[in-house]
Amino acid sequence: MAKTTLTTSGGAPVPSNNTSETAGPRGPVLMQDYQLLEKLAHQNRERIPERTVHAKGWGLQGKFTVTKDITKYTCAKLFSKVGNSCEVLSRWSTVAGEQGAADAERDVRGFSLKFYTEDGNWDMVGNNTPVFFVRDAYKFPDFIHTQKRHPKTNLRSPEAMFDFWAAQPECVHQVTILMSDRGIPVNPAHMNGYGSHTYSMWNAQGERVWVKFHFKTQQGHKHYTNAEAETLIGKTRESYQEDLVNMIETGNHPKWTFYIQVMPEKDAETAGFNPFDLTKVWPHGDYPLIEVGELEMNQVPENYWSHVENAAYSPSNKVPGIGYSPDKMLQARVFSYADAHRYRLGTHYEALPANAPKSDVHHYHKDGSMRFFPPQTGHVDAYYEPNQYAEAAVADPSVAEPPLAISGDADRYVQEDADADYVQPRALYAEVMDQGERDRLHHNMAAAMGPCSESVTERWLAVLKRVHPDYEAGVRRALKEAGDVNAVPVTDETPQHANEPAK
Repeated sequence: MAKTTLTTSGGAPVPSNNTSETAGPRGPVLMQDYQLLEKLAHQNRERIPERTVHAKGWGLQGKFTVTKDITKYTCAKLFSKVGNSCEVLSRWSTVAGEQGAADAERDVRGFSLKFYTEDGNWDMVGNNTPVFFVRDAYKFPDFIHTQKRHPKTNLRSPEAMFDFWAAQPECVHQVTILMSDRGIPVNPAHMNGYGSHTYSMWNAQGERVWVKFHFKTQQGHKHYTNAEAETLIGKTRESYQEDLVNMIETGNHPKWTFYIQVMPEKDAETAGFNPFDLTKVWPHGDYPLIEVGELEMNQVPENYWSHVENAAYSPSNKVPGIGYSPDKMLQARVFSYADAHRYRLGTHYEALPANAPKSDVHHYHKDGSMRFFPPQTGHVDAYYEPNQYAEAAVADPSVAEPPLAISGDADRYVQEDADADYVQPRALYAEVMDQGERDRLHHNMAAAMGPCSESVTERWLAVLKRVHPDYEAGVRRALKEAGDVNAVPVTDETPQHANEPAK
C-alpha cells in the first residue's frame, strides 16, 4: 500500500523532511527553504495561553441517553422522549495546578460536559463537589490568587489559602470536602459530577422550576490517601490520562447516571436556606434525586489538542428549556467563561471542531481573527438584521424563557444569617462522616496547614470550632502530632468505596 505524500500546509508535495537546503554540503542554510522556516515558525506558535484555572485536564467522547421522562419539568428537545440521545464531549480537570501538574494532587476536580443537542450545545460546567468555596464572584479572583503562586517566591502558599478561608467562613463546607477522603479521586471515572449551581427548567406550559444537576458514578467511589498519592506521583504524573486511555482500550467504558433535584419556583421564597447560594446543598429528603439518563464515555479523542485543549465550556451555552437562576456565581460565570475563551482561543472559538454544534448555526457575527467559515446568516447579502431577505435568519419568540419572578432593590447584599455557613458543614462532619473519615479529615487538613503561621492556624481553628468542637479539637491534635517527632503515626487507610460526604 502506497504511503501518503507529505505536503506543505498549502498542499504542495515536500521533497525532503530530513535536511535543510544549503549552498553546498557545508554551506549556509538558504532563506528560500520555506518549509524549514514554516516548521520552525509553527513550532514557536504551538502553545496558547493555558487556562487560568482548570489548566490540567483529561477528556473523552461519548453519548448521553435519556432513560426517564422529565417533560413535566422541561421542554428541552433532548429530554422530549425516553431514548433520545446525543454526542457528548467531556473534560475533567484539576483547579489549581498548571498544565504540568500531577494528576493525583489533592484538589477539586472540574467536571464539564458538552451535549451536542439538536437545539445547539448545552454545556454542563461543574465540579466533582456539590458546593464551592465562595458564593459571590466578587471574591473569585481573590480566591484563585490564593490557589496559585506567591508573587515573590513563586511557590504555593498554604498561608494564603488558610488566611483567605479563615476570613471567608462560607469556604468551610468545600474545604471540609476537599480535605476528606474525596479530595484525591483515583481517576475521573470514580467521582461524581455536579452542576453545583442552581439552574432552572421550564416546561411547555411556561412553568419554571429550580434544579440541581447530579452525575453519579457507576464505577463506585475510589480515592487515594496522601501517602498513596505521593507514591504514585513519584512514578507518574499522568495517572488520570493513563487510566482513561486504558479503560477505553479495554472496553471498560465509564458511565454515570444523570439525576436532577427539583424545587418548585415558589419554594425559593420560603426555604430555610438560600437555594441560590453555591456554598449550600439542597437536602435530599426535601428534594430527592430524579433519574434522567445515562452518560457513557467510550472514545479517546483522535487529537488531544483539538478536542480537549481547545474545548471551550461555558454556562452561556444553554438550550431552550434550561435556564439560569439568581445564583450570583452562575450569573458571573455566564460572562467570564466565554470571555476567557475569546482571549485564549480567539474570537471564533465556538467554530473550532470541539465546540461547533452538530445542529445548524445561523448568526450575524462578522469578520475578526481566524474567520475561517462562510457567512451563517442564511443569505449572502444579509450581513445585518433586520433585512429584506426571506431566507435570512430571524429570532424565534416561541423559545423565549418565562420571566424570573424574583425581584428586589439593587444593593450589595450580605449573608443574612451569620450561622448559616456552619449548619451544613456541621451536618456533614457530625452526621454523614463516620469516625474513620473524621480522623482522616483531621490529618489531611493538618498536613495541608503545616507551613501556616500561628495566627492563620488559630483563625482557621476558630472557624472549625464553630462548625463543631470535635472538628477543631481533632485538627489541633493532628497538628500537634505532626509537629511531635515522637508521636505515634496515625493509620491512613481509605476504604475502596467511601461514603459520600455531601449530597
